[in-house]
Parts: sequence; C-alpha cells; structure tokens
Amino acid sequence: MDKKSKKCPHAFYERGSWYHRTKILQEDYSVKYGKTGGFSSDVAAEEAYKQHIDEFNRRMNMRFINREEDITFKNYMIFWYVSIFSERIKSTTRLLTSHVLYHFILPNVDENIVLKFVSTDYVNRLLERTSCYCESAANKSREVLYIAMKDAVMEQLIRNNPVKAAKRYPRKKSNIKILSKNQICLLLKEAKRRNWFLEILLGLYCGLRKGEILGLKFEDFDLQRQTVTVQRQLVVEAHMDEEGKTVQEYELVLREPKSEKSNRILKVPMIVWVELEKRKEKVVIWKQKKGSNYKDSGLISCQKNGLPHSRSSLNSELNKVCKMLDIPRISVHGLRHMYATALLEKGVSLAKISALLGHSSVNTTFEFYVDIMEENTRIMDFMNKEFLPEPE
Repeated sequence: MDKKSKKCPHAFYERGSWYHRTKILQEDYSVKYGKTGGFSSDVAAEEAYKQHIDEFNRRMNMRFINREEDITFKNYMIFWYVSIFSERIKSTTRLLTSHVLYHFILPNVDENIVLKFVSTDYVNRLLERTSCYCESAANKSREVLYIAMKDAVMEQLIRNNPVKAAKRYPRKKSNIKILSKNQICLLLKEAKRRNWFLEILLGLYCGLRKGEILGLKFEDFDLQRQTVTVQRQLVVEAHMDEEGKTVQEYELVLREPKSEKSNRILKVPMIVWVELEKRKEKVVIWKQKKGSNYKDSGLISCQKNGLPHSRSSLNSELNKVCKMLDIPRISVHGLRHMYATALLEKGVSLAKISALLGHSSVNTTFEFYVDIMEENTRIMDFMNKEFLPEPE
C-alpha cells in the first residue's frame, strides 16, 4: 500500500522512491490523471508537484480564460472542474462530478453560449435535457451547476447564480445495504465453515448476479489466464396450460445472461481458485457415490445428485448466516453492490465498473452508486488486490 507524507499532502512513497500525481489535458478537454516518481524525498516530490500544477493551470488559463474576452459557458465548466473543483475535492466525489459534467452536462451545452448570458431559463432547459439519462441525472446536474456558478460569482465572472431559481428535481433514495469491514469478516469466517462459501465469494469478489453464479460451469474457469467467463444464468421457466392462464409447473433452465453486455470475462482472485478446487473434489466424491444416478451438468453449484440448486437457496443461506451472526441481512445482490463499492474506492471509472457488472448502460451504474460515490465509504480495502478487470 502507498505510504503518504504527513507534511506534503501530494507526495506518496512506493517502489523505492517518492511520487506525485499529475494532470494532463486531453484533446476532448477531459483530464488524464497519472503519477511521476524518482524523487529522493517527499519535499522534493511536493515541490515538483507545485511546479507541475502551476504550469498546468497556466496552460488552462491560456486556453479557456485568456483566449477570449467573454468565456463560453462550456469552457468555463471545464476550467472550473479541472482547476478549481478538482483541487478542493480528492475523494470519489470527484469521480461522481466528472461523470455528471462530461456525460450529462457538457453534451447538452450549446457551444457558443457565453457564461454571463446563462440565465435561469437556460439552466432549466439544460436540466430538462439531462433528465432523460436516468432518474438522478437532473438532480446531480443541478447540484454541480450550482457549485460551479457559485464559484463563478466569487471569481466575479458573473453577478448572480442563475441556478438558485432553477427547477429542482427529486432525489432518488438509495436502498443499497453495505456491511462494515468487521461484519464482512464475520460473514466470511462463518461462511467458510458451510457449504456456500464459493458462491458467496463469487458475489463479493466478482460481482456476479445470483443467476450467473448458479449458472457457472467448471469449464468457464481458465486457470492459465486466471479468469472466469460469464455466459449464462440459471432462471425459472414457467410452463402454462394450453390456454396460457394457469401455471402447470416450474422448471430451472440455463439461459443467456440478462443483456449482451452481461457476457463478460473477469479476473478471479486466488481465494476463489482455492475454493473452486475444493468444490471439484466434492463433486468427484458425489459422482462416485451416486454413480449412474448422478446428473452431471458441469455446474459448480449443484446438489449432491448433480442437479442445480433452487434460485432461492443461496439467499436463504445468507439469511441464516446473517441471523446467526446478528448482522444486517444481505442478499447476493448486496454482495454485488459491495464489489462495486470496492471498485469505486479504488478509483475505477464508472464505464469500467459498468462493464464488470454487466450493466446494459453506464447510466444504470451511475443510478445505483451515486450515493456511495458521494459518501466515499472506505470499507473494502482489505479485499484481494488481484480482482482486476481484463484489459480492453
């Protein structure tokens, strides 16, 4: 883990030398964050950082402020995020604001409108455009615009904040449950003694849906590449009578994942490989005992006769363990949320998290985790560092 300097806030130590963060302005006006090292002390790294930021801000000022007497609204918003807001905020709130600005606000801003001519009516039209992305988009866009325009007033670029009187959009309440580090440790310790430890790990460490976990086969795991391919899910299929009115029976069947983007390849941490080998050994024993009565479907999660578990079995197990430990009840989907929270804490982009979770749209990911990004919850730093996305 990186060692941070107490005296120099922008310096950190890793791999034998001191580093500082860097910012590079891209052609699309987004900012690429990186780091540079080789410094002999934290003081040297901090001094180099200050020089780097001074030069970065000078170039930003030349590009966005000094280039024209009347700065455009779009150029101001980019300048504000990069040179004002990002210098104040260092948490996942910066990730949240970046997504709101570059995915909701800027694509809908008129190119030539000048900052000082932005009115409340214009802000309302802009917010209405952003509202089509997802339920929380307009609400968060208004918050970002309010802060940006408040700073513009302080910088004496405009006289009044036009967002104050703009339409307010309701805030969607989050229902995501996140366990504390201690609660997760208790859950895993107890689960390890029971029969569903592998499935729980796949939810927590790989972010898989319940149906995806129950639909995994041993052949989906690639030991050489240390990956798992998610390509099916276990679902309940209802068989109706001839008139299509009454359900005659239900059947567990394997189907394609929820959406095209749900087909994905994920890195698998070592702890999952250990438990997968244990599961293979159990299946071999079951096959020997059952003989020809064993229904071999290749599933990693199955009953002793080879048939798949019911769709409710895994959540029932989680409920039992949580009740036994006297901790808040959490479902498989809750484990999936905690996986996403860990990625957010590591600074992984929403686009990458969306791909890892198999969401159909990055806006779905934003909608789920907007509150978590604001709170900057730090509860998952103990998780295995090996679970990283496959390179694109």
